[in-house]
Amino acid sequence: MKKIKLDLTDKKILAELDKNCRISTTQLAKKVQKSREAVKYRIEQLQKKGIITGFITSINPHKFGFYMFKIYLKLENIPNEREKFFDSLKKNKDVYWMGISDGVFDVVFAILAKNNTEYFEKINTLLSQWKHLIISKVLGAMVDTKQYNKKFFTNDKEGIYVTFGGEVEKNDVDELDKQILHVLANNARIPLAELSRNVNSSIEIVRGRIKKLEIKGIILNYRLAVDFNKLGLEFYKLIIYFKSLSKEDEQSLSEWMRINPNALYYIRSLAPWEVEFEFAVENYQEFNTIVNELRKKFPHVIRNYEHLIMIYETWMPAYNQILETKKLI
Repeated sequence: MKKIKLDLTDKKILAELDKNCRISTTQLAKKVQKSREAVKYRIEQLQKKGIITGFITSINPHKFGFYMFKIYLKLENIPNEREKFFDSLKKNKDVYWMGISDGVFDVVFAILAKNNTEYFEKINTLLSQWKHLIISKVLGAMVDTKQYNKKFFTNDKEGIYVTFGGEVEKNDVDELDKQILHVLANNARIPLAELSRNVNSSIEIVRGRIKKLEIKGIILNYRLAVDFNKLGLEFYKLIIYFKSLSKEDEQSLSEWMRINPNALYYIRSLAPWEVEFEFAVENYQEFNTIVNELRKKFPHVIRNYEHLIMIYETWMPAYNQILETKKLI
């Protein structure tokens, strides 16, 4: 796919929208020093070209009493069956995220469950249906994930992040809260007035509810979904096995990722490995340079590593399970 060239203003717009895509067009125009009309037109063009694929609200499932479990599979080379399997995952109400990859695994996905027993039943039911296709599997659980802003737009080294996961707790949310979250989940840039009409409430009430959801950590941030291919970027997952890890080492790793312009996610796992780092880069050579820098900086920490190139990823129907609602009258 041919890379779409962007000028500096487009890159600044994308960077600011990824930090907070609910920013008003007027505020955004001031930040990039362009007129409101020019900024609105540029956003529309970025959507039309398929660079912006969505405005996403990051919602933490751990704040709804769910644990996130990860499944990594190597599959037989049966093209038709693989496609059927991928389609089944996309429709599975328990799957929160999935990625199709090339490398040590062919597909990685996350399942939400309220406890280990529920997870055991869900994953065994799912995998038993496709046992003829599965060569090998690795099962793990996510501890937490740092999600960084997309610094690569402007080569920004002052990274900011939010953290998924953490302690599991069951927050009380009513039907109005769920309706608000359901709308915001994949339409984060919706104007407050339109959102209020959609959930049959007032602007003041909806604004207050959103603020409370943010304070509780249910809403983490409002960010951009982009097509990496159209930006000329590749998406790599680096799986790292540690020798040992002190608190000081972990803080250094975290800071290294925060300021790395290519870093997307820092995932801590209960798995055969300890962490997964994810990067957006122009090519394998750039990714390899990052890996070598990491190995040289932390030789006493990193024992071994593997990597995947993510060909496709999508957020999945489990959103609907978290946000299961009754239609408000």
